[in-house]
Amino acid sequence: MQYLAVILGIFGLELGIKNYIEENKREGETEKKCGILLIRKHHNRGAFLNAGQGKRQLVAVLSVVMTLVLTALFAATLTMAGRGLLKWAFTLMLGGAYSNTYDRLRRKYVVDYVSFNVPFRGLRRVIFNIGDFCIMIGAMLAVAFYGTAVKS
Repeated sequence: MQYLAVILGIFGLELGIKNYIEENKREGETEKKCGILLIRKHHNRGAFLNAGQGKRQLVAVLSVVMTLVLTALFAATLTMAGRGLLKWAFTLMLGGAYSNTYDRLRRKYVVDYVSFNVPFRGLRRVIFNIGDFCIMIGAMLAVAFYGTAVKS
């Protein structure tokens, strides 16, 4: 049940932050935090880096389908002994996926709000949310799991 608690925690945290951003920040406004973090509101109407923003309905359908597949794979791992790293990978990915899919269905866009104050202009322009980080970290954990499983 710890996995479910983390998934719900990620979803709840994200929902709270996104609601706060929606109510208190203006699009394009930037606020510096802790030197490297930039807080700014962005409505992502597509997938990663606004890809597919002209096909929002398709992006939403793909998001739902991928989230359901990921949920089924996660459920299958719960019946297997061990595989803790893979279970945590799915947990993080699902927390982020549920949050972003919820946004796509409910708001018709994903609320992104954090970027990095780095010298690389291209990276500085990319705006994320916590769900995005959870998906990325979960994907890296899954790759690490399968990398170690292949060597065994």
